[in-house]
Amino acid sequence: MPTTRLLRIPATAFAVTGLLLSACSSGGAGHNAAASSPVPTATAAAASSSLKPLPTRSPADLDPYYGQKLSWHDCGVPGFDCTTMKVPLDYDHPDSSDDLKLAVARKKAAGPGKKLGSLLVNPGGPGGSAIDYLQYAALGYPAQVTSRYDMVAVDPRGVARSAPVECLTDKQMDAFTAVDNTPDTTAEVNKLTTADKNFAAGCEKRSAKLLGHVSTVDSARDMDVLRNLLGDQKLTYVGKSYGTFLGATYAGLFPQRVGRLVLDGAMDPSVDALESSRAQAGGFEVAFDAFAADCVKQAACPLGTTSVADAGKRLDAFFRSLDAHPLSTGDSARPLTEELGTIGVISAMYDQSDWPSLRDALTSAEKGSGDPLLKLSDSYFERDAAGKYSNLMYANAAVNCLDLPPALSSPADVTRALPAFRKASPHFGTSLAWASLTCGYWPVRATGHAQRIEAKGAAPILVVGTIRDPATPYAWAVSLASQLSSGHLLTYDGDGHTAYARGSSCIDTAVNAYLLQGKVPAKDKKCG
Repeated sequence: MPTTRLLRIPATAFAVTGLLLSACSSGGAGHNAAASSPVPTATAAAASSSLKPLPTRSPADLDPYYGQKLSWHDCGVPGFDCTTMKVPLDYDHPDSSDDLKLAVARKKAAGPGKKLGSLLVNPGGPGGSAIDYLQYAALGYPAQVTSRYDMVAVDPRGVARSAPVECLTDKQMDAFTAVDNTPDTTAEVNKLTTADKNFAAGCEKRSAKLLGHVSTVDSARDMDVLRNLLGDQKLTYVGKSYGTFLGATYAGLFPQRVGRLVLDGAMDPSVDALESSRAQAGGFEVAFDAFAADCVKQAACPLGTTSVADAGKRLDAFFRSLDAHPLSTGDSARPLTEELGTIGVISAMYDQSDWPSLRDALTSAEKGSGDPLLKLSDSYFERDAAGKYSNLMYANAAVNCLDLPPALSSPADVTRALPAFRKASPHFGTSLAWASLTCGYWPVRATGHAQRIEAKGAAPILVVGTIRDPATPYAWAVSLASQLSSGHLLTYDGDGHTAYARGSSCIDTAVNAYLLQGKVPAKDKKCG
């Protein structure tokens, strides 16, 4: 059962081959600290407030971090170098005995032309590995950009190779992801809430010392340390999905150090957790309608060939059948439950190139095999063929639950919220409403709240929004661009999650001009 607000480029959307693993791994904080106080009931978002910048001069007790020297070494992959950097566990009370080591990787610019410094990338999440994504960005971004910039990534604190948050064993995670997220009885509600509580308790047991220090503000401050260590006076950055929130937070904290920031698939920092989850549900509904419209045009569409509305009814019937009778997958311990089937469908909404795989998976399900849909679900959760999970979902919950007060804090809250979720998303709303309950049982009180980010005094910032984006609704990009004092909106009239380096020559040309020349697109620029 996932937490909502998983906002990143899924692994299926880029070629991750596990190349930069051991050489870039790092240690982290210990996992034995006293339990924190329970999470309070959700409170209203303070969206009228604005993120305040940090002082221009960093405190003297941070000098050891800003002044450290990076020791680069070969990653074992041609062209890539790795290192680690130290950052304080707690920026307000730095203590070298508690320092975290963050993994960093780069591919140096090797093309002609004047070098422009470093370009940091982040695929989102929270919880997505930036180092994994670097392998795509360094080789898959337009050559005119990668030839001029050193392509750099740091796995954020709590993620992958950088002091990863840990919560459950792989077997426990198998059980957690399969729990019914559309409970019909009191017993099913109790089973779901018990699963959420056990998940939170597992994170506290294995990662207690870290849980209070993995906020987006913490990671933005880490990025500023890295910027300085790389020798860049200002940050140049491409953030995708949740990475836009990380980049916008950086701009809000350090407006005078903003170079060229591309925020693609934007989040709206002024939206609270409840509205964020509800809007994301609506985004998946829009994406499903686009998928269904494409599917019904094809003779072999497993959801029929009549209409989008009919396809939706067939999908609902399929989910109900899974609820009553999970499908065989070839693994007796892991049948395809309704929740796993729902996540399998949702996973294919991120990228229209996955639509054929979803059609095939639904066709297989019609014939009695749930294995293809289970594989789509596994890709969403980053579960490999051997049954091992990355820490994506653990870091996702830890960051989300620290950044914002919980969307919902009790089954009664969910019940009250269900009508709005179902209105936003008739096919996925119930599941996503119940998934919004996870942070209600979190052992650490949220340190952040919803607020505007203006970044007054920052250089021009480019915000990219896709009209039928399933995970980050286009309205969020419009809002973020309007909040930022120097925001400029670039629109992609298309499907899928994010737009840059995903096949649109119009988008790529505009973003490249910004990254290479600092040229922002014309007002209201739209690419088809």
